[in-house]
Amino acid sequence: MSIRQSFLAILDQGPCYGYQLRSEFERRTGSTWPLNIGQIYSTLDRLERDGLITRDDSGDSEHIYYAITTSGRAEVGAWLTSPVARPTAAARDELAMKLAIAVTIPGVDIIRMIQTQRSATLRTLQELTRTKRAGGEAASAEDLAWQLVADSMIFQAEAEIRWLDHSETRLVEAVASGVAVPVPIDDTPVRRGRPARVATEAGE
Repeated sequence: MSIRQSFLAILDQGPCYGYQLRSEFERRTGSTWPLNIGQIYSTLDRLERDGLITRDDSGDSEHIYYAITTSGRAEVGAWLTSPVARPTAAARDELAMKLAIAVTIPGVDIIRMIQTQRSATLRTLQELTRTKRAGGEAASAEDLAWQLVADSMIFQAEAEIRWLDHSETRLVEAVASGVAVPVPIDDTPVRRGRPARVATEAGE
């Protein structure tokens, strides 16, 4: 998620200092994305550099407060009213990469790999579901925010399990048809620069 825009959205409610901003972020997201203080201040430095926030010296002298600027408010408005871009090409998902590489390497039990991952993802799904049920009905905006995040993680885990089931079925069919065979190293000299396929997709 965008830490940058999230900070701006919080600062749009009023000036905050670093630790206060971390507390507000965690409170509003159900402590789902823990942040270290170094990450917070590096983000604040970039926001200040870009003119989206400014230091507010009118508050407590023990803390450095940050206040949003007019440009920062404009960015918050654009973020909250714009869709989140989803990749149309293959995303750099570690599990997808792992299976894609493994299917081309000899001696790898891909079926077992898929089943191991499915078991792990299923345990995660069960834990998320139990945690959500234990939380009961939302009694505040903070509860509702956490439940929305939990729902997102539950749906992602469910989708991953469906994808793993689909992948296992495809792999079994590929093995039966002789498609799933190891891919040897291609010794053909490679022209330096971007691959032709990438250049074509970019319209070059």
